[in-house]
Amino acid sequence: MARKDDVFKTALSGKRIPVLTLDSKWHQLFTQAKPDRRIRRLEEKLNELLKRQGKANTEVKEIRKLKKRLMQEIVENAQEASVENDGKAQKKAEDNKRLIGDCNKKIDAYEDELLSLPREIDEVNMDLMLATMDVCYDRLKANEAEITEIARWAAQVKEELKEKLVRKQEMESMNQGLYSYMHDIFGADVIDIFDMKYKKDNGKKD
Repeated sequence: MARKDDVFKTALSGKRIPVLTLDSKWHQLFTQAKPDRRIRRLEEKLNELLKRQGKANTEVKEIRKLKKRLMQEIVENAQEASVENDGKAQKKAEDNKRLIGDCNKKIDAYEDELLSLPREIDEVNMDLMLATMDVCYDRLKANEAEITEIARWAAQVKEELKEKLVRKQEMESMNQGLYSYMHDIFGADVIDIFDMKYKKDNGKKD
């Protein structure tokens, strides 16, 4: 299986594949083909990576806002902290610098994660696409086999029906011939009497 996937991955290199779990048409595929455990596992993994990416982007924005506010406070407190030698202002400035350092570390960590996540997302998305293809082509193959069997059955039934219709016409023609000869030989009055008897015996009414 791994070899086949590697061949496909090489062939698909550079091709743009949409993020499948964000594509409504991908979800609609599985109204026709039942997803297996591999697809469910990859779907969950891909969604988790997308959540991490979304969270990292949000966190970077929030931390940058906090950092900007802390830097603004440092600027506002700078004159008061140095000129008036205000200990409280100096402590506030030191705390802000420490917090800015923490912000920088967190931003760096999130940005490192944001650099690696697209590659991870692409890899899992590719695996999910290959698993999806396996399931869909298995369904197509099964459907084709059933279509062929139904077509074979329909052709057989059609041939049998044709034979039955020919036989029906032959029997109807034979009956008409028999009845006509009986009329010619025995006459209408005699045939009418036998008609009543046989219709009665067969449960028929005039």
